[in-house]
Amino acid sequence: MIKLNVKNETSRLRAVVLGTAISNGPTPTVDQAYDPKSLEHIKAGTYPIEADMVKEMEAVAKVFEKYNVKVYRPELIKDCNQIFTRDIAFVIDNVFVKANILPNREEELEAIQYIIDQIDPDKVVRPPKEVHIEGGDVMLWNSHIFIGTYKGSDYKNYITARTNMAGVKYIKDLFPNKIVKEFDLVKSKIEPRDNALHLDCCFQPVGKNKGIIYKSGFREESDYMYLVDLFGKENLFHITREEMYNMNSNVFSISEDVVISEKNFTRLKTWLRENGITVEEVPYAEIAKQEGLLRCSTLPLIRD
Repeated sequence: MIKLNVKNETSRLRAVVLGTAISNGPTPTVDQAYDPKSLEHIKAGTYPIEADMVKEMEAVAKVFEKYNVKVYRPELIKDCNQIFTRDIAFVIDNVFVKANILPNREEELEAIQYIIDQIDPDKVVRPPKEVHIEGGDVMLWNSHIFIGTYKGSDYKNYITARTNMAGVKYIKDLFPNKIVKEFDLVKSKIEPRDNALHLDCCFQPVGKNKGIIYKSGFREESDYMYLVDLFGKENLFHITREEMYNMNSNVFSISEDVVISEKNFTRLKTWLRENGITVEEVPYAEIAKQEGLLRCSTLPLIRD
C-alpha cells in the first residue's frame, strides 16, 4: 500500500510519479494544439522531438535517484503524450484526486491505474463531470490550498482555462478545515507570454517561506497582493514576462533546501543559491516548448 501524504510543495519528497516522453506520438497539427506555446512551436517547425525529451526526463529521474526518491512511471501508451502527470491527478494530504481532464487525455489516467490500485480506495476521489480542476492549478501550503482559475464569462471558449469555480468549490467542500483561496489567472489562446495556463505558471512556493511569482499572471491585483501579504514581498522572487514564458516558476522542490531547475534559469538559480537552496540543474528547454516544465511532469505521492 502507498500511504499518501502531501501537505505542501517543499517537504522532503519520498515518492513521485514522473511522466514519460517515450512513444510521445507525432508532432500535433495546428488544430490539435492544447496551448499557445505548443502552437507557436508547431507553426515554427521547432516542436520538440521525442529523443530530446526522453533525455531531459531521464536527467530528472537521475536526480530523484540521487536523493533516494521512489519513482513511479506511467505504463506506456503508444503515440500518446504522457509527460504531464500533474494534469491528470494530484494529492492533498492523504487524498488522491483524479482530475477531469480534456476528454482525449483519459487514457493517461488509465496508465497510472496500477499505482492507484496501491492506494486505499476510500482515499481516491473523482469530482463530478461539471467540476474542472487540474493539478497544475492546485498548490498546497500547509493550512492553505491555493487554486488557479478563470472567472471570465467566456470560460468555455478557452482551452487554456482548465479549472472552473465549481472546481474551487469542490475542493472547499472536500477540505473544510483548509483555507482555500482561488486566483483569477490571465488566459490567452494565442500569446503564450500572456497565458498563465495553470497557477504554477505564475507562482510557486519554495524553501520554508519563499516563493517565485509573476505579477502580471493575475487578473486581479488583489490576488497578487494576497500572496505578497502572506509571504512578505522580500521573500518573493519576481520573474519577468520572458521568464514566465520560459516557465521559471515551474521548478520542482525535492525538499526545503533542494530545488530542480532548468539549467538556463540563470537569475532564478542565483537567487535560490543566495537563499541557501541547492539547485539541481537539468536540461528541460525542449519539454518547456509544450507550456509545461518540472512541476507539470511530476505528481508527488509522499512528502515527509
